[in-house]
Amino acid sequence: MGELIHADNLHKSFGAIRAVNGVTFRVNAGEVVGFLGPNGAGKTTTMRMLTGFLEPTHGDVVMNQLLLREDPIGARRSFGYLPEGAPAYPDMTVREYLMFIARARGIPSKEIAARIADVVMRIHLRVVVDQVIETLSKGFKRRVGIAQAIIHDPPILIMDEPTDGLDPNQKHEVRELIRTMGSTKAIVLSTHILEEVEAVCTRAVVIAAGRVVFDGTPAEFDRLAPASITRNRMDYAFRAMTSQASEVAS
Repeated sequence: MGELIHADNLHKSFGAIRAVNGVTFRVNAGEVVGFLGPNGAGKTTTMRMLTGFLEPTHGDVVMNQLLLREDPIGARRSFGYLPEGAPAYPDMTVREYLMFIARARGIPSKEIAARIADVVMRIHLRVVVDQVIETLSKGFKRRVGIAQAIIHDPPILIMDEPTDGLDPNQKHEVRELIRTMGSTKAIVLSTHILEEVEAVCTRAVVIAAGRVVFDGTPAEFDRLAPASITRNRMDYAFRAMTSQASEVAS
């Protein structure tokens, strides 16, 4: 399947702080890439550069064969984005918000009702679709964020912690949805949960101190940590794998 995302030597500095330092990776259609790293590693900054919310200090992003800095509107039409915190207009109902997003995405008026009905069904929002967003739980707000990201059926999805705030059943449902969509789309999702990578991802990209220190399959990634640690203390295993991957890359 064809390449849909190309991050080419991305750098981002905030004054003297270098948050991202030469990140490069590619994602093809049919791939779900887990973007991992400890807090402060540069994951969210990289995802914001991928989506054009931050301009790189150096480097380029190509989305669906379109160079983001040359054709930002065209490139943005190619992807759906679930940002950190899933911000939305709090005084709108879920239905009103999704209608607003559908119009902003250029979905023809005669198709909007059907698109909203589809995402409401897929994300299980029926019980809150006419509820004001500010009254929703964190989990439902997250699901509304996922709904707005997929309403225009984009070939690319960029998702920052898509299961954050969801209960176990909701996490399972969202992971199943990502797995299904990942058969044809290029998906990048950030997470710090190794279980999530094993459950839905075809590749894992680890970033530490602003650099890619590992890019491979979940099975290859898992082999970087002792099995006993992985079973007993997942958080510790993640730190161990990040450390070992950094040594491999150096």
